[in-house]
Amino acid sequence: MSGKTLIIGFAVFLVIFGAGLYYSLVYAYYETVDGVTEVMVQERTITVTDYEGIDATSSGLKLRGCFTVTPSDFEGLAMDVKAIPLSAPKWFDCFDVEELHKDLNAGRALAYLAVENEKDGIDRVIAVYPDGRAYQWRQLNEKYQD
Repeated sequence: MSGKTLIIGFAVFLVIFGAGLYYSLVYAYYETVDGVTEVMVQERTITVTDYEGIDATSSGLKLRGCFTVTPSDFEGLAMDVKAIPLSAPKWFDCFDVEELHKDLNAGRALAYLAVENEKDGIDRVIAVYPDGRAYQWRQLNEKYQD
């Protein structure tokens, strides 16, 4: 076997392996979630409409959701002061993590700790805008963020 054949074979293997790895990271484990009509926030059931979400069993951190709520339903609930939205795959375009970061930091959206320890060491957080747009994700507990 010549060195040229070996290099070409290795390059083909790398391209196939890279494509498979990219697919498994970005697409393979996600499941579309729709039809959700309510979410639990602390001890309160909140009605939602237009829910569009993704989740995966491979990781507790893959949940992302976009929906509409009545902002007044959140009055009196404790707010989460260290909300850190995690990025979503580019194909899930309703969840703009950069906009969420900016709006949470500027106070244009308010974040609520929906469920503490929903999964071991992972909390579910919901961000709500005054116009009713809302987003949810899971993030590591505060003790794991430092």
